[in-house]
Amino acid sequence: MQEGLNDTAENLLASIEKDEQEVAPSTLYAIAAINEGCPFINGSPQNTFVPGLISYAKDKGILIAGDDFKSGQTKLKSVLVDFLVGAGIKPMSIVSYNHLGNNDGRNLSDPQTFRSKEISKSNVVDDMVASNAILYDKGEYPDHVVVIKYVPHVGDSKRAMDEYSSEIFLGGRSVIAIHNTCEDSLLAAPIILDLVLIAELLTRIKVKKEGEEDFHGLNPVASLLSYLAKAPLVPEGTPVINALAKQRAALENFMRACIGLPPENNMLLEFKC
Repeated sequence: MQEGLNDTAENLLASIEKDEQEVAPSTLYAIAAINEGCPFINGSPQNTFVPGLISYAKDKGILIAGDDFKSGQTKLKSVLVDFLVGAGIKPMSIVSYNHLGNNDGRNLSDPQTFRSKEISKSNVVDDMVASNAILYDKGEYPDHVVVIKYVPHVGDSKRAMDEYSSEIFLGGRSVIAIHNTCEDSLLAAPIILDLVLIAELLTRIKVKKEGEEDFHGLNPVASLLSYLAKAPLVPEGTPVINALAKQRAALENFMRACIGLPPENNMLLEFKC
C-alpha cells in the first residue's frame, strides 16, 4: 500500500478526489455514510477502516463499528476457547474448515478477500490465550488454521467443521470435533438488525465525566458492538476483548447504567456471608 493515501482524513479525502485505486469501495461507502451523518457498520472483513477514515469519523462525531459479522463458527470458537483456557485445558491446534455456495463463498474464493477473512476469524483466540500466562508462555499461541472453499451446489447452506486439539494433565491429549450446518443468510440477518438498532440507540446517548460541564456523545468508534463482530474495532489504546461472555456483559452493563441500575456480577456476596 502506498504511503500518504489513507493515513489522515485530509489525505484520504484527497485520494478519493484523485480517484486513487487503492481506496477500497467499502471505504467510499463509509465516507459517504459519514457525510450523510449516518452510522456505518462494516459487516465484511475488508480493509475499510483505514486511519484516515477513523479520524474523519471522530472529527464528524459519526459512529462506526465492525469488522465482520460474528454469526456461527467464530461465535462458538469465542465461547469454547474461553472455556478451555479458563479450565486449564491448553488448545494446541484449532483447525476450522468451511464450505458454502452463496455470494459470500464466491467472494471468499478471491485470495485477498480470503486473507482478510482468515485474519478476522483467527484473531478471536488471541486475547483469551494471552489471559492465561500459566498455560502459555509469552508469544506462544495455538496452531490456528482456517480454510474456506466455494461450493456452488450447497448454496446458502454453510458447512463448518472444527477440530480443537488440546493438551491436558500430564501431557495427555483431548480432541473436540464439531460439525455445524446452517443457513448462512438467516444467521446474519438478525445480527444486522441488532447492530442497526443498538447503533441507533448509541447515537442518542449523551455522557459527561465528573468535572465536565456539558454532555457529549460516546466515542464514535463503537467498541460496545464487539459482541456482534469477529474483529472488533476499538478506539486506539483500548484492549480488544474477544471472549463472548465478556463482550455481552459489557453491553448489558452499559444498558443497565443508562437506566440507573448497578452492573450485574456473579459474586452474590449476600448469600455467602
